Amino acid sequence: MVYLPTILFSLGEGAVIPLIPVLAVSMGADVAFAALVASALVVGQLCGNLPAGWAVGKIGERFTMVIAGVIAILSAVGMLFAPNLAVFAASVFVLGLCAAAFGLARHAFMTTRVPVPFRARSLSLLGGSFRLGIFIGPFVAAGLLQLFGTESAAIWFFLGCLVVMVLLVLFGPDPEKTVPPLPSTTRERYLEDSGEAVSGSIPTVERAGIFQTMWRQRAVLGRLGLAAASLSAVRSARQVVLPLWGLSLGLDASTIALVVGVSGAIDFALFYASGQVMDRFGRLWAAMPAMVLMGAGFLALSFTHDLDAAVLWFGMFAAVLGVGNGLSSGILLTLGADVAPKREPAAFLGSWRTLTDAGGAIAPLLVSGITAVAALPFAAGAMGVIGLVGALGFLRWIPRFVPRTPPDASPPEDPA
Repeated sequence: MVYLPTILFSLGEGAVIPLIPVLAVSMGADVAFAALVASALVVGQLCGNLPAGWAVGKIGERFTMVIAGVIAILSAVGMLFAPNLAVFAASVFVLGLCAAAFGLARHAFMTTRVPVPFRARSLSLLGGSFRLGIFIGPFVAAGLLQLFGTESAAIWFFLGCLVVMVLLVLFGPDPEKTVPPLPSTTRERYLEDSGEAVSGSIPTVERAGIFQTMWRQRAVLGRLGLAAASLSAVRSARQVVLPLWGLSLGLDASTIALVVGVSGAIDFALFYASGQVMDRFGRLWAAMPAMVLMGAGFLALSFTHDLDAAVLWFGMFAAVLGVGNGLSSGILLTLGADVAPKREPAAFLGSWRTLTDAGGAIAPLLVSGITAVAALPFAAGAMGVIGLVGALGFLRWIPRFVPRTPPDASPPEDPA
């Protein structure tokens, strides 16, 4: 009941995402406008985090997921029967809103109920559930295209996944009732870290709104949150730079797909290792290697474009970026859970996810702008610098905001 709804949602979404530009072009869009339609999904997710945090705080994780699932069904129907590009783009945007609500609801549930010694592994599995769907979904879409000969088959598959997911969440055992929240006596210690000593009695905790929470938590959001946004930016840039790099080298589509696919397979294979490292050795031991690998990988790649063995270097550094991204699996979820107020985490997590999603949304625009003004190697180098600066941010702020041994932690042991 925790992971299966996530797999169903991401599997259907992963089947549809690669076909959004194709469907837009088939409806009359040019390549530039098709890219804009595809970006509506990311924009919708970015805009949906804050309302999702409010919804989870008001009605709970379960009903937020059900409502998001029902609205996602309507958006999929809109994509399927859209009479024009405007309706299609609006449906894609609404799907992004639903994805934000679904992801935040599950993130908030795990934050309040998973014991600290198992938190990173649990959230890495949650991140791996998303990655599993996004990784397998395109292959499902390819099979459906081969079988039915139409892109709408993938949308029908997405609809089926959504219906099963909603029914499962609505009529299955409610994890919010079967898994009690962690004791509040220890969780309250994480409520707010202003960096100052606490004296006197502890005030009664009141429900804070979205913007009040953002103001109270401005220190962690403006420091650790920005470092997390840089990680999201480097991750997002990888998905843009690698295909463009292959095109700039003159490689055909199948070779580029193979290189990107191998990088994605390495990424997916390492998602649980990241959680093991974070739980057993600390968050920094996963965040730093991931950021250094991706930052250095982008920087090194930027110097190889005109070398004789440029294709070989491209494949090698694509693998390096896959390793770095795999080692970062679950880090953003885990750090958000670590620093969120534990009594009412949803409002903070909405702000946290908005910040990290903004990093991921800005990166492709940054790559595009630098490539237009200078060249693609300069864009890759810039992303490498962002990665290394983000690594320094993690080195500075993780020890301050996420203690190595939290107050409510016990010695790690395998939950199995």
